[in-house]
Amino acid sequence: MSFAPPIYYPKADYIETDTGNKVSRRATIAGPQNIILGGKTIISSQAIIRGDLRRTGPGHAVVISIGRYCLISEGCILRPPYKTYRGNFNYYPMKIGDYVHIGANSVVEAAIIGNYVKIGKNCMIGKFATIKDCAEIADNTVLPPNTVVPALALFSGSPGNFEDNLPESTQELFESQAKSYYTRFQPLEP
Repeated sequence: MSFAPPIYYPKADYIETDTGNKVSRRATIAGPQNIILGGKTIISSQAIIRGDLRRTGPGHAVVISIGRYCLISEGCILRPPYKTYRGNFNYYPMKIGDYVHIGANSVVEAAIIGNYVKIGKNCMIGKFATIKDCAEIADNTVLPPNTVVPALALFSGSPGNFEDNLPESTQELFESQAKSYYTRFQPLEP
């Protein structure tokens, strides 16, 4: 097994929560009361998470839930999916599972992202897309709205299409990569 070096970050640049989440002070977390982090999740600088968008009417907050050991990379935008139904414009919840890596500068408006999912850099995940467990979206992929990515599938291209099957070991691989990244992500003491 190869040794992966630590990834250092300035301690003052991140807030660490009781459950081990590490959130960049340079990330934009709008509506934090509507965002649930499962623990040991890293939200990088310049990431934007829109928990402030709501359904029609007061008190109809839309929740974004993000599982454990997730990485929201630099410049990502997580925005709940929306649609107009019977003349009413509404946002809907977004659920992201455990061990999910979202690459830099990707925009995600999915309804559901399963566990053990890797989304590459510069991807556009359309409204109400569903990505099942153990799936991978290649760099620069554009998934049209309402796309369903099956388990153990690699999607790529613009528009995103099925490219290949992933190995049965994908779950263990993505889990170990996520845990390794979190362990290596260390504060640089001043």
